[in-house]
Amino acid sequence: MFVGWDWASASHDVTVIDTANYYPGMLSEPIEAVDSGQVESVYTAELLGRPVVKAWNAALAETQRTKGVPAGTPGRLAIPVAGDSEEARKVAMSLVDDTGFDPYDTGTLADSWRQQPNSPVYCTELTLDELPAALAAADRVKDAAIRDSLPERFAALPANPTVDDVVEMNRAAHR
Repeated sequence: MFVGWDWASASHDVTVIDTANYYPGMLSEPIEAVDSGQVESVYTAELLGRPVVKAWNAALAETQRTKGVPAGTPGRLAIPVAGDSEEARKVAMSLVDDTGFDPYDTGTLADSWRQQPNSPVYCTELTLDELPAALAAADRVKDAAIRDSLPERFAALPANPTVDDVVEMNRAAHR
């Protein structure tokens, strides 16, 4: 994790943006603190000893690559942003906007679990108007069960799933 970066020498003014997601047993080694209930990005901030902002983790890479549009474009997708430092959140929100997405301030890192796999906002391509209700519908227990069912849900997709197939799979998990 974080190979090749000397965190001890990095300035405390550096804004660290956590774009990762925890998939225990699938893509990640188990992390006992997170498995015991600590929010993943809070764990990351403690591990690094730096303020962390959570952003871009709730959008597919292909969505990020192809669906960014200028501010003010109707239907522009939103990206949730969480962090304990207001200044760091502002930096991340500006960068999200620069990449073609509407930033949405979801508050502190303690609340960033609402944008983790497979919450109602996770890889569901929502607009700024849709995002608040999806964040409010998040349920830590249910969302973790949905996350853990990902291998079975992916196996039910077509052989070469499109971004739209994956987005629909994630939306359907919350209907």
